[in-house]
Amino acid sequence: MIQSLYIKNYLLIDHLELDFSEGFITITGETGAGKSILMGALSLILGQRVDTSVLKLKDAKCIVEGTFRPGERVKKLFEKNDLDFENLTTLRREIAPGGKSRAFINDTPVNLPLLKEVGKLLVDIHSQHQNLQLNDHLYQMDVITHMAGVEKELNTYRKTFSAFTELSRELEQIRRETAAQKEELEYMEFQFKELQSARLVDGEMDELEADLQRAEHSEEIQNALMESAGHLSAESTGILDQLKAALSMLQKIAQYYGPAQEMSSRLESAYIELKDIASEVELEAGKARLEPGELEQLRQRMDLLIGLMQKHRVPELGHLIALRDQLGSKIDSLSFSDEKIGQLSNERKALLKKLEEQAAILHKNRTHAAEEMQLKIEGQLKQLGIPNARFRVELESKEEYDSNGSDQVKFLFSANKQLPLEEISRVASGGEISRLMLCIKALVSDRKGMPTLIFDEIDAGVSGEIADKVGGIMDQLAKGRQVMAITHLPQVASRGADHFVVFKEDTSDATYTRIRKLQPEERITEIARMLSGEELSEEALSNARVLLRI
Repeated sequence: MIQSLYIKNYLLIDHLELDFSEGFITITGETGAGKSILMGALSLILGQRVDTSVLKLKDAKCIVEGTFRPGERVKKLFEKNDLDFENLTTLRREIAPGGKSRAFINDTPVNLPLLKEVGKLLVDIHSQHQNLQLNDHLYQMDVITHMAGVEKELNTYRKTFSAFTELSRELEQIRRETAAQKEELEYMEFQFKELQSARLVDGEMDELEADLQRAEHSEEIQNALMESAGHLSAESTGILDQLKAALSMLQKIAQYYGPAQEMSSRLESAYIELKDIASEVELEAGKARLEPGELEQLRQRMDLLIGLMQKHRVPELGHLIALRDQLGSKIDSLSFSDEKIGQLSNERKALLKKLEEQAAILHKNRTHAAEEMQLKIEGQLKQLGIPNARFRVELESKEEYDSNGSDQVKFLFSANKQLPLEEISRVASGGEISRLMLCIKALVSDRKGMPTLIFDEIDAGVSGEIADKVGGIMDQLAKGRQVMAITHLPQVASRGADHFVVFKEDTSDATYTRIRKLQPEERITEIARMLSGEELSEEALSNARVLLRI
């Protein structure tokens, strides 16, 4: 419940402090006195967005602060968001002259969405324009879900629905990608086989270029090697024979001529090295011979590689090898995609079955709640002066699922025996909609356990005996909770345990909105004013006492 409310510098309110009790509280005042301003200020601490137009003094800060008794239903939300839970919780909103807005819960800064989430658990404000919600199928679904008490089951269903939706999206994406790739599969397989059959080897181009150089100059190479071998080892004229002869001469004189010994040793080393070189040259001369068709094979291989590189527009053989590997991976992934599609399809079927079972539970509970709701709403509407009222909750199953299950809901209404049931927007008058909304709010609020309900002129369009019954329903609704009603009806105002009046006060330089709690004698005057206007008659005062049961 709201225990206190503090407002500073908000529209026509310069400074206001109010304390509230439990039970039924009525708020009255002349049209234009500022009742809507009071509700606007309260909406700020419940998370409504705002701008600097609310500032009465443009160079001063606007502050709205409310103290609440939150109850255990809010505790989990506090724990989830690391907020200290206290039996008295303070919500505060500050609007700076520059337009910056700040929100606090128990002096801890919070963002606006969290303030709004907390506010929804503390206060339910129903204004006259919200009667239009009765024509909103999402609102109707919310009502019947609360009546069925299946919030826990709905959360479980929504987790399944979210998983089902995500899996369906993934499956569809893989199917699209696979279908697009399969259109190119034949061409990819052709390219892959072509590259695979080429038996590409990294670094092969360098070796191939070297082999081609050798093959194209093989005759020149062989001749040069053979001539070199002849110069080195030919009999009598070869370098080796001449070196051997020179070595023999030096060795003869080495025993009696010292320098010859060193020279013969060096010449012997040169002879051994040249002899080894001569052997290698003769060996290479044999290898240099070109095999029949070898040059043509090398040229064909080079043409194949260059042709593939040009075809696929790559500058190097390594890029061609990478392309081959990519094509192979894509082809392999297509077969994997088929397996993945099969796996996801099976998972989707399992989730769909689970979804169907959970949606069926929601439907069953909503159907029972609809029957109960129909009886209660019709009973209350008859008490509120619509004796022939008929109300139905039509639940139809859809083929497709959404976040609420497979149900499609419609509220149908008829106020007359001879007229068929139709959607509320087509057949209900303003007064009938107000009464119908009051009945629905009463039922839903009981289910939600909402600690504070505020009705902002929900009783528009009713009067007389019906107004008294509307007040009775609100009074009954206030048992165990706090209910506030902003009203123009004396029958409703008189039902309040506490009665506040909103009025304007003019000073020499400004007009202000004020609100104060009425004392018993003041209530008589206020109710009489509501009955007869500014000029109070004895009859009006007497009627006011009757309404107040004084």
